[in-house]
Amino acid sequence: MRHLVCRAFACSLLVVLTFTLTASPAWAQANVTGSWSTLPYTMPINPVHVAMLSNGKVLVVSGSGNVAGNTNYQAALWDPQAGTITTQPVGWDMFCNGMVVLPDGRPLINGGTLQYDPFHGALNDSIYDPATNTFSDVQNMAHGRWYPTVTVLGDGRVMTFSGLDENGGTNSTVEIYTVGTGWSSAYAAGWTPPLYPRLHVLPNGNVFYSGATTQSQTFNPTTHQWANIATTRYSGTRTYGTSVLLPLLPANNYAPHVIIMGGGNPSTATTETIDLSAPSPAWVYGPAMSQPRIEMNAVMLPTGKVLALGGSYNDEDTATASLNADLYDPVSNTFSSAGVTAYARLYHSVALLMPDATVWSAGGNPVRGTYEQHMEIYQPAYLFTTDGSGNVIPATRPTIAAAPSTLTYGSIFNVQTPDAANIASAVLVRAGGVTHAFNMDQRLVGMSFSVADANDLTVTAPPNGNIVPPGYYMLFLLNNAGVPSVARFVQVFATSDFSVSATPASANVSPGSSTNYTVNVATTGGFNGSVSFGVSGLPSGANASFNPTSVTGSGSSTMTVSTTASTPLGSYPLTITATSGNLTHTASVTLVVSAAADFSLTATPSSQTIARKSQGAYSISVAALNGFSGGVSLSVNGLPPRTSSSFNPGSITGSGKSTLSVSVNKPAQPGTYPLVITGTSGNLSHSASVTLVIQ
Repeated sequence: MRHLVCRAFACSLLVVLTFTLTASPAWAQANVTGSWSTLPYTMPINPVHVAMLSNGKVLVVSGSGNVAGNTNYQAALWDPQAGTITTQPVGWDMFCNGMVVLPDGRPLINGGTLQYDPFHGALNDSIYDPATNTFSDVQNMAHGRWYPTVTVLGDGRVMTFSGLDENGGTNSTVEIYTVGTGWSSAYAAGWTPPLYPRLHVLPNGNVFYSGATTQSQTFNPTTHQWANIATTRYSGTRTYGTSVLLPLLPANNYAPHVIIMGGGNPSTATTETIDLSAPSPAWVYGPAMSQPRIEMNAVMLPTGKVLALGGSYNDEDTATASLNADLYDPVSNTFSSAGVTAYARLYHSVALLMPDATVWSAGGNPVRGTYEQHMEIYQPAYLFTTDGSGNVIPATRPTIAAAPSTLTYGSIFNVQTPDAANIASAVLVRAGGVTHAFNMDQRLVGMSFSVADANDLTVTAPPNGNIVPPGYYMLFLLNNAGVPSVARFVQVFATSDFSVSATPASANVSPGSSTNYTVNVATTGGFNGSVSFGVSGLPSGANASFNPTSVTGSGSSTMTVSTTASTPLGSYPLTITATSGNLTHTASVTLVVSAAADFSLTATPSSQTIARKSQGAYSISVAALNGFSGGVSLSVNGLPPRTSSSFNPGSITGSGKSTLSVSVNKPAQPGTYPLVITGTSGNLSHSASVTLVIQ
């Protein structure tokens, strides 16, 4: 492993926070536009995809780093507190993957690069464990994904969509990952998405697709169906523009609004917003940014404002880089200046909100083989104020003295702060993971609260996982001046519980045989109870067994359904019941009892007269029954001496015809001979009888 240490910054980003690094002349407008500074150490690998971890460190995934032929696949861990960057190898090319942080705090790396030029997508998936600093591969997907988008759903499962498959075509299916269980079936979308589609989980549990194409849609994770919802005002494709789900607030019942910005080549400065709580949602133009941007980034601040930065007018063109940073205010629907960055941030640039309420900006890779190694920190204007003489000084920040490390939906909890009387808002911010101009899980949710006493707030957690998908969030308190505290990480989840699912959804069985289903148990909220199983709806003559009969916590069991010869044919809905104490959940599957696959055999004519020194033929027909698709080999018995026969063809797959040719030699004895023609497929055998008359 490689360690890069900044001893001058060994006391962490909090050095930036206390402003010992920045000289006061640079603060001239800091209380209005904020202040940008460059870190005194650089990023040793191309930061293609990054994710904020619940320990305050940042996982950097580069893979081959946009260098064709490079097999030194790399990842890194940035520790802002220690000022170190540690690199390590990874087992496959995670370049241009999708990445989100699972509810348990471990990032899931989804897909990547199978080959360059043309690009093909990898089927691989891996989970990074911050506790051990290791990557562990998990089940592959059905098909590859290069440039996929992954999204944590309201129940903690992870949805992946789009990306180039292993053959270089666009993967237009959705797959859903459950920790401990693996990937679902692939659900066809019925339309071809762009690469890295912009997706957001809405408070109703559906997933909103906002671009980059003009037709917006929603996806229902239960029915796996897509529905058109609105068309953008901008007529072009917003390639490498960005999309942000604006703050979800209890005051308006968490009404979802989305803003899309920039994109296109050459790019646009336009933005659009949509109110998805409206009866007929429609895009409307918002204010323009100060510069057009393609390959931009957008970062949600604890105030609910959105920092827009980076990009360029022409794609991967440093000469037209957009160095201005803009700050969008969703309340006033306006942009204001957020200062000017020092470095162009184009293709493969990233930006993340840090726990100290600053913003980290890194990367930029418009040319293969080189990338921008310098990193910048943005200190927003809320970290500054002025004294009585008009001098810019650090703002006084509220503090969190104590807060719970875990929250359950709808729970009431206390946050201790000596600034309780001056707190204006309490918010949860999910930092998520960012790549290619989009933060895949960025989210801010407000919480209602009351002042318990001078040092204590009573706060109500958001009500469900659709509003706050389970996982780790940064808890910020903001005072009446809009100044945020340093965040505390909290894990949000449902109360201790489990869910059950079963595959396949439907299985066929013939009377007297058996079939299997896999029953999966997934847990939330630290559930580790014992779950036992039962099933109802079985037809007469059928029974079921489970192996194992119960599971503890997450796991799976095999349900075997056995039938008898007397089990009636038909389709039977079965209900699988999983029980643990007073908790009960069900899953539905279908059992189809149908006649076994078989075939029939016929031969014509029933009698054939052939003179000696002559030939004759019979037509053999094989018909498939109940979905039979096996191979049937043909034979004939009963031919007298001095005759010969042949089948053309000698075997039939499924249904078909063959010709039996019989040749009678001159010495053959005249007479009548019964022949038996037999078709055989495995243990199945059927015959037809015909007669041969030799004159």
